[in-house]
Amino acid sequence: MQNPLLLDALAQPLPAFDAIRPEHAEPALDEVLARNRAELEQLLARNEAPTWDTLIEPLEDMSDRIQRAWGPVSHLFSVVSTADWRRAYNACLPKLTEYSVEVSQSEPLFRAYEALAASAEYQRYGAVRRKVIADALRDFRLSGIALPAAEKARYKDISLRLSELQTKFEENLMDAIQAWGKHVEDEALLAGMTDAAKQAARARAEAKGLKGYWLTLDFPSYDAVISYADHRELRRELYEAFATRASDHGPQAGQFDNGALMEEILALRHELARLLGYANYAELSLATKMAESPDEVERFLVDLAQRAKPRAQADLDELRAFARERDGLDDFAPWDAAYYSEKLKEQKLGLSDEELRPYFAFDRVVRGMFDVVQRLYGIGIDKVDGIATWHADVSTYVLKDGDGVPFGLFYLDPYARAEKRSGAWMDECINRRRTPGGVQQPVAYLTCNFTPPLPGQPALLTHDEVVTLFHEFGHGLHHLLTRVDEASVAGIHGVAWDAVELPSQFMENWCYDAATLKHFARHWQSGAPMPEELLGKLRQSRSFHAGLGTVRQLEFALFDLRLHRDFDPARKSEHGARVLELLDRVRDEVAVMKPPAFNRMPWSFSHIFAGGYAAGYYSYKWAEVLSADAFAAFEESEFSPEIGYRFRDTILAQGGSKDAMDLFVEFRGRKPSIDALLRHNGLGETA
Repeated sequence: MQNPLLLDALAQPLPAFDAIRPEHAEPALDEVLARNRAELEQLLARNEAPTWDTLIEPLEDMSDRIQRAWGPVSHLFSVVSTADWRRAYNACLPKLTEYSVEVSQSEPLFRAYEALAASAEYQRYGAVRRKVIADALRDFRLSGIALPAAEKARYKDISLRLSELQTKFEENLMDAIQAWGKHVEDEALLAGMTDAAKQAARARAEAKGLKGYWLTLDFPSYDAVISYADHRELRRELYEAFATRASDHGPQAGQFDNGALMEEILALRHELARLLGYANYAELSLATKMAESPDEVERFLVDLAQRAKPRAQADLDELRAFARERDGLDDFAPWDAAYYSEKLKEQKLGLSDEELRPYFAFDRVVRGMFDVVQRLYGIGIDKVDGIATWHADVSTYVLKDGDGVPFGLFYLDPYARAEKRSGAWMDECINRRRTPGGVQQPVAYLTCNFTPPLPGQPALLTHDEVVTLFHEFGHGLHHLLTRVDEASVAGIHGVAWDAVELPSQFMENWCYDAATLKHFARHWQSGAPMPEELLGKLRQSRSFHAGLGTVRQLEFALFDLRLHRDFDPARKSEHGARVLELLDRVRDEVAVMKPPAFNRMPWSFSHIFAGGYAAGYYSYKWAEVLSADAFAAFEESEFSPEIGYRFRDTILAQGGSKDAMDLFVEFRGRKPSIDALLRHNGLGETA
């Protein structure tokens, strides 16, 4: 049973996850799409001049109806990706894509928006409603509204095919991860790995009816080997399997190969951009972002690379020298990097991830994260029971304002498991909007893939996992703390993609803040706070090998940008040859250590081939500039409460209702500076 008091307070029904079945998905979506089409036809048949109430509000109702039918299907496809849910998702997706293109290319609807923008009523609208209409007119143009009939049809065909290809890319990657495993019977092979990691591997083996240990490519299992296993050949074996996922190389060569999908995705994106009058897909991608041109983005990335590369080379030289001195290793390889980095960090800082882990019991970290947010933004967060979820590990939390009135809810799904997409993400369940019945309050999904708790103890997180949790909750707060009443610019809607990471990366800063850590970093058994010495080492670790981490992200970002900017449709390429050639050139320019020839990173780069980051991966680095500069405002004010409220009211509450740069300037009093990022990462001396 769902909690009726909570539902009354939030003023909308939540998905009944205990009753949703894959076989219900397609009929439910068919019904919604048919109803929407009929209502849209009636709406556009009116002869009267359009107004906000007669045009925008009905369209928002239709959009909300689709979100409630499709949202749970899309979510369950990611977190319970059984064969049945895949069939349901793949049956629904083409229908939804076709409907979306149909609406976005409706000339009568476009003309209605134009008429509203030219009306006397429009002149009385505030900035928020004007932005809703301006964004809609822009999106019509980006959907090919001005194209001739034949080219419109081609746009639709491309859109349908791209949705199919991108879904298949993600499915191949999930299948490749699930299909690979290594059975280890001799515990000596796992020397160096933590007891917790070995217990988790033993539990996976037992679940398969096997003795010994079972290693997988889910990140917690992979990281436990690549960062800690003394056995170098075991590290190399897992590195090769991980680096060749869903590709034409490695232990699963050709079984789930994404190579042909990448080529077709790139070709179709380029064709789509040219149809719309852009020179390449990168230009099209930036049409909805803060950056003005691909060349501007490239200059930003190259400049940062020039600052970071000398530091990265020094980091690598130190790591190689350490491996040589410690173990006589003269052929340092990528599968050695994480292992020796952990050993060097332990020697240099007296710090290891495993030494930190006992201080990061999952429930205490969650509570500590809530305490930060409650202090910063003047809200309350409480766990609630009686709400249906899709798995026993999932919990639900309600957000309350200073008067104790609920205004949002989120689901937290923390642990890795079979048939769950890897990685971590936030997604919307329900969006905020004002309706005749009152305000519809927002609901979010927060999904991670941490190692589940072992018997007799709580789940213990690495510090990296703590950072991941705070990051995703930052996205969630952007969605949940919005005070915008128009759905299309509330929360993360209408926010420039290269600014959408600002709230999430801002939250990461608190994972290194001494006062915050003292509050929640306590030993799971004794309850003792993290010792001052250990706390200091953790804060120092933020800049440990920051050069290597920075050039790695810049490699991904430059590769993505140039891949979409420089695509040549006249050049035929098979098996991802052009992709690898470009990646090699980027690595020659940016990287300080090149991986082996079998490495197939792009084949699993779902951010750009299956997610929303195509020609936009640079957003992570750009948002780091924004978030570091925003956090610097807190440092400069000595963490004045007023600064927290201002961040809430300018960045978080206003969502996409204003231009992202205008909101940042409203908060900071000026445009962003890179100085704080360089200082936080210890790269200032390379400037």
